[in-house]
Amino acid sequence: MKKRQMVIKQRSRNSGTSSSWTTTTSSAISNVRYVECQKNHAANIGGYAVDGCREFMASGHEGTVEALRCAACGCHRNFHRKEVDTEVVC
Repeated sequence: MKKRQMVIKQRSRNSGTSSSWTTTTSSAISNVRYVECQKNHAANIGGYAVDGCREFMASGHEGTVEALRCAACGCHRNFHRKEVDTEVVC
């Protein structure tokens, strides 16, 4: 999970006065999940076939090379579709 802080500046107009800036600080929390494998195993013969792996499961601990390989299908993590859920907290 990654947490980012964002600063949003908005211009508000008050009647009869010059425009002023309002600053709002909020945080965004992103959860990343890797789901079904999209590797085409028949590309070398001109076909299309996927293995049916439904979700990425890391082969090793985070921070190691094995963490980028799927334990179920053996593919690299980049072949799995990435889903990002972002939550903004004001």
